[in-house]
Amino acid sequence: MADTTVRIDGNTLRLPGGVAVRFIRTLRLPETGTHPLPPGLGEFPVRRVADYADRVPEEWRARGGVMLPVYLREAMWLSFAGTSEPAALQVGVGKVCAVSGRPWSDRPARGPQNYVVLPRQPWLDGINSGTGTVRQFVAVPLGLGATVEGQVTGEEVWGGVQLQSFALNDRELARWRAQERERTERTRFMAPPSGYDAAMPGGLPAAASGGYGAAMPMAAPPAPGAVPAPPAPGSAPAPAAAGAPASPPRAAAAMGLGVGGSMRQEVYQDDRPLSDWSDAPAGRVFVHLVTPPEWRRITGEAAPPSPVDRAAYTRAGLPWFDYFDQDAEDLAPTDTLRSVKPVGDWLGDDHEPWQPPTPGQTQHLKDAPGRPVTDGDW
Repeated sequence: MADTTVRIDGNTLRLPGGVAVRFIRTLRLPETGTHPLPPGLGEFPVRRVADYADRVPEEWRARGGVMLPVYLREAMWLSFAGTSEPAALQVGVGKVCAVSGRPWSDRPARGPQNYVVLPRQPWLDGINSGTGTVRQFVAVPLGLGATVEGQVTGEEVWGGVQLQSFALNDRELARWRAQERERTERTRFMAPPSGYDAAMPGGLPAAASGGYGAAMPMAAPPAPGAVPAPPAPGSAPAPAAAGAPASPPRAAAAMGLGVGGSMRQEVYQDDRPLSDWSDAPAGRVFVHLVTPPEWRRITGEAAPPSPVDRAAYTRAGLPWFDYFDQDAEDLAPTDTLRSVKPVGDWLGDDHEPWQPPTPGQTQHLKDAPGRPVTDGDW
């Protein structure tokens, strides 16, 4: 029987089938206009719910999974760097599909497509809300109706983020692995690449390794004692950090994801037939979003500080990003996700200072944008 265990490796979630997901802190965009891709400012720390079973609400224990700390109105994106084999990954926000706007499903679907294709999709910053654009994931409390879940379903029951991966079926996976072996053999004796393609396997520049803005000056520490393997039989679970209060479980301030500003990012259409994917998920995980005070109470750790303000980042001349894949086709948004409103409609105007990046601050990743140039006789 296939192993469906999801594991934590540092702050990376590793789903069966070679899928790697990290949650990246970033600058929140203004809710008007369309912007380049904001930078990565560090990983969110990720911890297993089971390691703090005596300090989390009963419904969290029932759902299992992991948790991470997030500030009110903090923005995030999901990095898929490190994914080793093709996969169809469903991303839910309060059990609403972030790609299609449809209810959470137990299998991949088309019409509309309800998953992103890995490793072609290097990251996902928000819901698929426009042609060539997404609206940024932004944390907001449940109960206001501001989450994607609340706006689409009329209820706020689940919150958090849900991930579910599907591998290629056995026939297609064997075919893909054979092609990869042949490709590896062909390239073994070629001269090493230089320049742009030397940055990393697959041709992304160094800035895109692990997602754009991978320098991540505010990276959070890995989970204490985190290892890919499960604990030995009979061993105790990983303890809470020293000084963690032994307070009993209580109703935590539940958080979900709403949306903020719009940015230029394509959600790629799958170019495989749906029959290439397995019908059964390889693995799935529920990601609980925790307020910083609750995070400290549960884990004994302080949450990473709130990200640097946007204007200061831009004034310092630090990079923003633009990503273009000329061989991929953008997936059209559904009316459901196109109509989701930003959280400012509930929380009020965003008064954090904003300074747009200059043209020179936006770095182009992968293929240069623009129309292809035709050649002639010369």
